[in-house]
Amino acid sequence: MRRHTFHALPALRHAVRRLGAANALPVETRARLVLSVSTLADTAIRAGYGVTLESARRGAADRSSAAGSADAGSGGAPGSAAGTAAGPQDAGEPGAGSRDGAFPDGNGSGRTDGDGTAAGVPGARTGSGDAAGGDTRSTPSAAARDAAGTADGSPAGAGFLAVTLRAPAPVLAPPSGARLLLPAEVSPDAATWHVPLPAGTPEVRIPPGRLPGNDTAGGNGRRPGSGAAPLPTGPSDGNGDGSATDPATENRLLEEELRVALTRVDSLAADQRRLTHELAETNSGVLALYVQLEERDEQLRTAHGHILRELEDALRPPPIAVDGLELAVHYAPAGTDAPTGGDFYDWFTLPDGTVHITVVDALGHGVRSTRSALNVTHAVRTLALEGHPLKSIVARTDEILSPLDPELMATVLLARIDPVSGDLLLANGSHPPALVVRAAGGEEYLEVRGRGVGYPFPGSERLLHSKLDEGDLLVLYTDGLTESRRDPREGEQRLAESARQHRNRPVGEIPGAIAEDMHTVILHSDDTLALAVRPSPRSR
Repeated sequence: MRRHTFHALPALRHAVRRLGAANALPVETRARLVLSVSTLADTAIRAGYGVTLESARRGAADRSSAAGSADAGSGGAPGSAAGTAAGPQDAGEPGAGSRDGAFPDGNGSGRTDGDGTAAGVPGARTGSGDAAGGDTRSTPSAAARDAAGTADGSPAGAGFLAVTLRAPAPVLAPPSGARLLLPAEVSPDAATWHVPLPAGTPEVRIPPGRLPGNDTAGGNGRRPGSGAAPLPTGPSDGNGDGSATDPATENRLLEEELRVALTRVDSLAADQRRLTHELAETNSGVLALYVQLEERDEQLRTAHGHILRELEDALRPPPIAVDGLELAVHYAPAGTDAPTGGDFYDWFTLPDGTVHITVVDALGHGVRSTRSALNVTHAVRTLALEGHPLKSIVARTDEILSPLDPELMATVLLARIDPVSGDLLLANGSHPPALVVRAAGGEEYLEVRGRGVGYPFPGSERLLHSKLDEGDLLVLYTDGLTESRRDPREGEQRLAESARQHRNRPVGEIPGAIAEDMHTVILHSDDTLALAVRPSPRSR
């Protein structure tokens, strides 16, 4: 067991560094030991206390006995891992301390007294914690320390180096937020590190020498200038190789630790570059997969829209050919992902030769509103073919459908046109008015008051009678055409201007051209329906 007392961190660091080098500790382990001892000793040294450093080299078989001694608190036996520390003694007393450890001797960091005690430490106590204060330590079991001893990959039978740091007062504690880079068994006045030794490491005696600056305690543990004997600088006492400690030795050991640290930094930097590259590749792959999924999803939405659109087109009435009338229609859903909606129309020729046109706008969007609009158009068609008066059809439709679908609400515009005379009849249930652009000039909205299907008191209040001359343009539509900018009146003005501008185009182009003009700015998205009727010369 070797003990030395230190009053300055540089000397303590140098002693621990030489201790690690002499026992062939891995450079990284040695550096961790130096920093851990310095971290705990700093508080005590700043408080004016000297700290005692003890070292003992043990075989693996001695580990359980050393642990048992520490656990039982029976320190003081010569050669034990804990050892003893006594009170102040005469500075000139010769020391013949034991030399069973591997710790520097005569290097200016202290000396070992003949009775195994460290001189210059105030207060007497046992290294195992049997001081007057009753300090009791809890140490891990030998099995646990054996497991820790093999954590660096060295064989369990390679032995270990027990390094103990003691303070004369309970002041050993790392600064707030700091941690020990090498784990230790720590109590307020002692800390012990069990450092595994590489297999086959021979017993090493460290040569004596002078520490840099000569600022450590003398052989009696006192500060320099307190009557301590001069530090030896000559040959060793027979336990070393006779070399002296100089700055070159310290620099060499520090350079070794720096090289290991830089190698570790380079390794971590390489790992970071590799991981960054792998992460970039992973992100690139995920992004590509995300793009593929988006494209796939868009394809599915488009295909789904096409299917629904084809289904809705199949439900819409086919074009009709009427001598003396040209008819065309344009429909656009509110969104491409929901190509069906509640804007619907129906046209057919009655037995008397007149043409019946129904325009419906059912509340809502999507398939449910499409079903509601179909129910209305089918009911209207049935009533019209049965010969019910045009004025009563809206109210009768409500009577038929309300019991079947209490939530149904729909606006309805009915038009009856005689292709021979051009007579026009209109019935309305809460729907936007029809627009007529005259060939002779001017345009007008044909207003008919009424309430739609599902509204209170449904039905058209009256029939409106008008006449279409050859070249006149009749436009029937839903509110999605005029309310795209949220101002119906402004929308009706723009609709009249657009219809007047396009009235001489082929009738098949007119509804789409009007819808394009009306939707240059869309503030309110809604289903859109535009239907155009224009009287034409009859065939002879």
